[in-house]
Amino acid sequence: MSTVTPPPGRHDGLSQKDAEARLLRFGPNSLPAAPPDNIFRIFMRQFLSPLIYILLAAAIVSLALEDVRDAFFIGVVLILNGMIGTIQEYSAGRAAAALNRLQEPFSTVVREGEIRQVPARDLVLDDLVLVEAGSRVPADIDIIEALDLRCDESLLTGESLPVAKEATDPRERLTDPNPTTRAFAGTMVTRGRGRGIVFATGSSTRMGQIAVEIAKRSSARPPLMVRLDHFSKTIAWAVAGTMALLVVIGLLRSMSLHELFMMSVGLAVAAIPEGLPVAISIALAIGMRRMAKAHVVVRTMPAIESLGSCTMIATDKTGTLTKNELAVTDIVLPDGKQVPTIGSSAIASTHEKVANSETLYALLRAAALPNEGRLTFNENDLNGEGDQVDVALLVAAHRGGVTHGEILRSYPVLARIPYEPDKRYAASFHQSDNGVRIFAKGAPETLIAMADRMDVGGRAIAIDRGALLRQKEALTAKGLRVLAFADGVIAAEHAPPYGDHHLVGLVFLGLVGMRDPIRPEVPDAIRACRSAGIEIVMITGDDPTTASVIATEAGMDFVPDEVVTGQTVRAACELGDEGLDTLTRSARIYARVEPAQKLAIVRSLARNGHFVAVTGDGINDAPALKHAHVGIAMGRKGTDVARESAGIILTDDNFASIVGGIREGRVAYANIRKVIFMVISTGIAEIVLFLLAMLLGLPMPLLPVQLLWLNLVTNGIQDVALAAEKAEGDELSYPPRAPSEPILDPHMIRRVWHSALVMGAGGIAFFWWLIANGSSIDSARNLLLLLFVLFENVQTFNSRSERHSVFRQKLRANPLLVIGVLASQALHIGAMHIPGLSDTLWISPVSPGEWAVALALALTLLLVMECDKWWDRQKTGKLETGDLEIQLD
Repeated sequence: MSTVTPPPGRHDGLSQKDAEARLLRFGPNSLPAAPPDNIFRIFMRQFLSPLIYILLAAAIVSLALEDVRDAFFIGVVLILNGMIGTIQEYSAGRAAAALNRLQEPFSTVVREGEIRQVPARDLVLDDLVLVEAGSRVPADIDIIEALDLRCDESLLTGESLPVAKEATDPRERLTDPNPTTRAFAGTMVTRGRGRGIVFATGSSTRMGQIAVEIAKRSSARPPLMVRLDHFSKTIAWAVAGTMALLVVIGLLRSMSLHELFMMSVGLAVAAIPEGLPVAISIALAIGMRRMAKAHVVVRTMPAIESLGSCTMIATDKTGTLTKNELAVTDIVLPDGKQVPTIGSSAIASTHEKVANSETLYALLRAAALPNEGRLTFNENDLNGEGDQVDVALLVAAHRGGVTHGEILRSYPVLARIPYEPDKRYAASFHQSDNGVRIFAKGAPETLIAMADRMDVGGRAIAIDRGALLRQKEALTAKGLRVLAFADGVIAAEHAPPYGDHHLVGLVFLGLVGMRDPIRPEVPDAIRACRSAGIEIVMITGDDPTTASVIATEAGMDFVPDEVVTGQTVRAACELGDEGLDTLTRSARIYARVEPAQKLAIVRSLARNGHFVAVTGDGINDAPALKHAHVGIAMGRKGTDVARESAGIILTDDNFASIVGGIREGRVAYANIRKVIFMVISTGIAEIVLFLLAMLLGLPMPLLPVQLLWLNLVTNGIQDVALAAEKAEGDELSYPPRAPSEPILDPHMIRRVWHSALVMGAGGIAFFWWLIANGSSIDSARNLLLLLFVLFENVQTFNSRSERHSVFRQKLRANPLLVIGVLASQALHIGAMHIPGLSDTLWISPVSPGEWAVALALALTLLLVMECDKWWDRQKTGKLETGDLEIQLD
């Protein structure tokens, strides 16, 4: 997997002995595959989180106190979280294996002067390889013979059109390498045939270099993981600080070490959100299911929220914004008359234009006859085989009423002149009623020179070459690939063989403009992204003119100065990260970009503070898909490599599905915030309860096992219900959250403290009142535990929206939530009556009157939270009508 200097001028191939020696020296022609990760190592990696450390500490403390049940509760949470994370990572590292599947199992080579079939992995440097239309290039080769050879390199470069290849002198191939005289591993030969000498195999090929990049660990972490890590560390420090404060207060009060230790354990259990990992996993799993219904397959669950958090989408052009299939979009007849969208389905059954225009019919006939493509029919779809240009012309002719098979029967082919890059035209000779007719297609300048007349309304008049060239320039300025067409009649005295010398005195028929057309859903999707505050940049291997035209049609917002090329990117990279970062702050379209540059651009955008989503479908997109915050691959026409490198796959290749994915991603993150608000507010309320008890000299208000019951069982049921909340309807009306914004932002912190103070202060007041009125400590704890279960029930409804009143939320929109609240209450009341469980929890049945008093106290939390939201709406001027009307449907 290296390069050596070959013997000059070798055309009979290597000897078998030499090939075996080189294979042994340099290794097989295969791509690097990362060894599969040990399943145990993946499982253990799930526990490398500050939040998990807290849970582990709680389990250890519970075991130290011989509370086996408490430790069991926490252990179940830890194991379930680890299993979910292991499943998420199980498919990692398969991108390189997908690249291997792109290689042909066998290749045709010349060895010792004989043509042989050998396994592609056994190719070595200096092997003489034969390639032809329909085959995939098995290694990087220097072409020494080419017959109308073209390769589709879009998967490597993003260039939408096949690249014509030329032969090079074998003696100069390494001293003066030229991309047009080289074919690269993994690319498809679309036309012609050729021979080439292998100059790179395995990881030394251009595809291999991409595989090496894919195998590296992703440089970008999902936004959710970043925020959760920050959140976990905040919780860890808060718990440690609160426990230290509690110890200081206890020592000042001369509490016994045993009492102080038990109080600290209780506070730690209160503060630890034991059920949070499972609730977050469930929220993401629900989001994954909803996105699948919208044709968005999520390979790793954190990618759901990543898409919702993205501030910028870096999109490929070919196959993503466009269909990756060439189509005729414009026809200009010699008199300047425009015939737009002839190649689109808009006129699929409209033949009147052809019937009423002899010139248009003649042009489409000339497009269909000197043509080596083929159309097949599948229900209502047209499928093409062969060169993209030929297929596009056949489709346009067919939709214009000129059927390839029928026209060939009317004009049997006698001879063909295939397209060659140096000639820049192709022609065919056909038998007709009035002799032999010539039909030619090619570069406009070439065919204009061949013609001396032009067809205007079915009449041949003197050619106006200046006007025709101006028509060609106008089409080129629109970013179109332009071809010209002409026909003529060979005089009877001119006998075969037919050849180039007959292509004189032709009649010019018109010009055709072709382009890889924009996907129809793209403009609306980009507008939706813009309204959601998400910026769009295009990164493509195509030329700047084509990229700019496509960007304009797609509705991207840019000015000419924001269009840069790969050469500009290369110059910026030479100045270091700061040079590239300066460029990417303003550029919006990157053209003629290489795969390595695309990755550098994505990393630079991330350094500039963006959460970057990358879309693509080709091999050239794979590194950027892998290392972005979230990669989005096209599922239908995308390569295996792109799909395996991405976190999200669009099964319908519909760019608009990204908008639906962004909405669901924001819903998932909003649901996570709802769960976190619910868990943290009740947890801090319990901390407030403990601190106030110590300051007032009261006994421990709740036992550690009672706190675990609250946090893991009754609260856990409602966490799951909140994780299933549906969209509120305004997810795409506000910009994405700033990348630096933590989960516990000022807005949530304020709401947490308001509700925590109500629950904590109200709870300790209730506890003090019960003891002051003669209740035993166990009886007071029993009623206080019931009050906190009711507080959780009320807080569950408060958590359904950060902005909207609880009375505006439809109860039927989330029946699981109603069931969860009723189930948690029923579970707690049931535990009061179940022998063994009631003893473990130190609880007993309560009277209906006591339950009603606790409910009345719990409803004060609803009043406070409604006032908090009302005040927010007053400040933003978004006061809702009907706030006091409960929505039941």
